[in-house]
Amino acid sequence: MTTQTPDSRLASRAPEMLSVLRIVSALIFLLHGSQKLFAFPPTDQQPPLASLMGVGGVLELIGGLLLLAGLFTRPVAFVLSGMMAVAYWMFHAPGSLYPTLNGGDAAILYCFVFLYIFVAGPGPWSLDAALRRR
Repeated sequence: MTTQTPDSRLASRAPEMLSVLRIVSALIFLLHGSQKLFAFPPTDQQPPLASLMGVGGVLELIGGLLLLAGLFTRPVAFVLSGMMAVAYWMFHAPGSLYPTLNGGDAAILYCFVFLYIFVAGPGPWSLDAALRRR
């Protein structure tokens, strides 16, 4: 009989928590795209589709939906991680050295969360995992 320690019990839930991290991050991220493209949630910011912010909105919405479902997770997470790195250095960093002052803290966090998801995969609650099981 093996006795589980609190650490091993928590560690055994890590794959599901990876799925939760992916799902929650994707939900919040896709809202940035829906706000840019459809003004939902309501905003005054609606960039032209043929602008860098418009293209970013498309990537946020479509990439967020794919990550939410856990479909093509690794390549999508890789692209979105890179997009967030570019967004930080192009739009936030020129304003200030400090992310809390330049408004780029979310871009940095998304960049590294997506990089982690690229490396770790989608977790068990994903279409990618369901397709692998078939």
